Amino acid sequence: MRAIVAAAAGLAAALALVLTLTAVGSPSGKTSPKPLLTTVPTHP
Repeated sequence: MRAIVAAAAGLAAALALVLTLTAVGSPSGKTSPKPLLTTVPTHP
């Protein structure tokens, strides 16, 4: 019985976290204008 209560409490905490993050929304960010380096430098 304790395991069921612990699982229910964990599920409720996880659901509360998801709902909180959903209510806050995603941060407004933008991508960097600089391209990433995709080549490996040559070894000396």
